[in-house]
Amino acid sequence: MTQTELTIRQPDDWHLHLRDGAMLEAVLPHTSANFARAIIMPNLVPPVVRTEHAQAYRERILNVLPAGHSFEPLMTLYLTEATDPADVRKGVESGLITALKLYPSGATTNSENGVRDFEKIYPVLETMSEVDVPLLVHGEVTDADIDIFDREAVFLERVLSPIREKFPELRIVLEHATTSHAIDFVKAAKARTAATITTHHLIINRNAILAGGIKPHYYCLPVAKRETHRLALRQAATSGDPRFFLGTDSAPHPDHAKESACGCAGIYSSINTINCLAHVFEEDGALDKLEGFTSLNGPAFYKLLPNERRIRLFKSADPVSFPDKIQFPEGTVTVFDPGYPLHWQHELVAAAAAA
Repeated sequence: MTQTELTIRQPDDWHLHLRDGAMLEAVLPHTSANFARAIIMPNLVPPVVRTEHAQAYRERILNVLPAGHSFEPLMTLYLTEATDPADVRKGVESGLITALKLYPSGATTNSENGVRDFEKIYPVLETMSEVDVPLLVHGEVTDADIDIFDREAVFLERVLSPIREKFPELRIVLEHATTSHAIDFVKAAKARTAATITTHHLIINRNAILAGGIKPHYYCLPVAKRETHRLALRQAATSGDPRFFLGTDSAPHPDHAKESACGCAGIYSSINTINCLAHVFEEDGALDKLEGFTSLNGPAFYKLLPNERRIRLFKSADPVSFPDKIQFPEGTVTVFDPGYPLHWQHELVAAAAAA
């Protein structure tokens, strides 16, 4: 019998861009309506490099949280070659800092302050191992002579493998995995290694960006790869393996910045991720694994309890309607289009019903 309804713990998002100012106010309600918690990316301008910056950013997020929404932003620090290990220790021990984010310099949006010489961050990684805080990795080299479709695989070999070997106690999350190489790396790691997988990388491959004309709203970094890699991501996400969990990498940009001669990388999916994932997991015969991917594996890796609140997913005859664009004072943001109608809906289950 075809399953048309299930109840799961409320999902979390383990990789999210909220931006700041008017954009933050426009997109936060979609996350806080759908997710209980989210790992907040620190690549603002200027970046969130110290604990005091993270505290101020957290307050700005909570100040625009819609009334009636229950949402916890999990704050991160932007790791640089000048990061102070003492500040890291202070932030983690205070309970404010949940992770540190490693951006190779020039790898993605607002990554200019990222790391060039990876050995210079080893003292910070040692402190992170001691206080047991995860390292979140944007896994791409930025060498001009490396093909953009190979940058993740080269990073795993040149950068992440030595870090994994040198700091065996460090918890590492390879974020927004896009290749079978990334899946194999996580599976081969002895322990303390996981990967987030985005909604859009489960659905699109590089043809979505390039076939039939350039489609900027499917352009992201790391860029979507071949179909064989997409299928490897699908297998990992729907397998039930606890080392893989959801990180949307939902990244809003104004349309005028996406639709330009040098368009920004990023896909905005917070509003319809849960609906998309239900479709994907049903398609792969794995609805029983959806809760693990969205709601259990991430908290387990981060040593947090899963959410007590539940959501009910149900399939309807008519497709769910989402706006094509989100309005904000500086223009519009285009919503991720999976390329097919979405029939799975969801609602928060009342506490009494959940019990």
